[in-house]
Amino acid sequence: MALNLARSCLRFTVWNRSHERCASLAEAGALVADSPSSLFAASEIVFLMLKDGSAIDEVLGRGTERFQRDVVGRTVVNAATVCPRYSKALETDIHAAGGAYVEAPVSGSRKPAEQGKLVAMLAGDQAAIARVEPLFAALCRSTVRCGAVPNGLKMKFAVNIFLIASITGLAEAANYAQAEGLDTQAWARVVNDSQMASDISRVKVDKLLTDDLGAQAAIVNVLETTRLIAQSAHEDGISTPWMDASLARIFHEGTRKIAKGFAPESRREEEEWLFHWDDEQRRVRCKERARAVLARKWQRTLCQNDQLDDFHAVTTKSSHFIATS
Repeated sequence: MALNLARSCLRFTVWNRSHERCASLAEAGALVADSPSSLFAASEIVFLMLKDGSAIDEVLGRGTERFQRDVVGRTVVNAATVCPRYSKALETDIHAAGGAYVEAPVSGSRKPAEQGKLVAMLAGDQAAIARVEPLFAALCRSTVRCGAVPNGLKMKFAVNIFLIASITGLAEAANYAQAEGLDTQAWARVVNDSQMASDISRVKVDKLLTDDLGAQAAIVNVLETTRLIAQSAHEDGISTPWMDASLARIFHEGTRKIAKGFAPESRREEEEWLFHWDDEQRRVRCKERARAVLARKWQRTLCQNDQLDDFHAVTTKSSHFIATS
């Protein structure tokens, strides 16, 4: 995204927590700041693209005098995918410090980002959006105004529910076609010529046919987005059974690898792990739903043959998830 800004001949300043990652941008003409405060001092509009809320708070010095000093008179554009409740609180703090805030999550993976064909979902004060919207011309094929914060993030979540379900379904369809011994080239032609075809399905079908497992979006990011979607939905009392079932499945044996060794040994432990990031209020609201989802999963898995091969196994000790990023 930053390289596309540089290629548009826009003069701008960059900073990265990993300084070496600024090298390609410097070669493209960007100035490199030695600290976040230096970047704010040189800029009227500041884009944030960081891992999560904790990283944003650290970089901004949120809760310190530096935060107040840096953001006053600046427009902060947050393109990171974070919890909507966090984004709203960040907007409140930036406004209190005398700055402006625009929420700007984008839809699209590595290829659309490289090609400047992302879709940006903008939320916030309309005057602030008007100031930053022209900058997205080099990054996106379209921008959509979504109203007040955090509606930009909620719009992205609504889109990603469809995206995650679509790509997962496509991967399962390809696996089924291969397992049944079908002509996969013929299968691909049917998919690509049918009403289900889209830009993303054509890209993914080609990758599946050539066994190209290069990631275009990291599976850990897909997992985090799924978690954020489920959290937001449950907080607002919205049913998202696909997201719930995905998390119940993933947060078992598969997530043990991400959790670096944690392995729930009982249904109770798994339930507690599934909702380890919840606050008490949501845990009470969702308790029965979570137990029902997990009970159904455990009933299925305990009835399976634990000698199935690793790819198909769905038993308690060998359940899996497919990385469809």
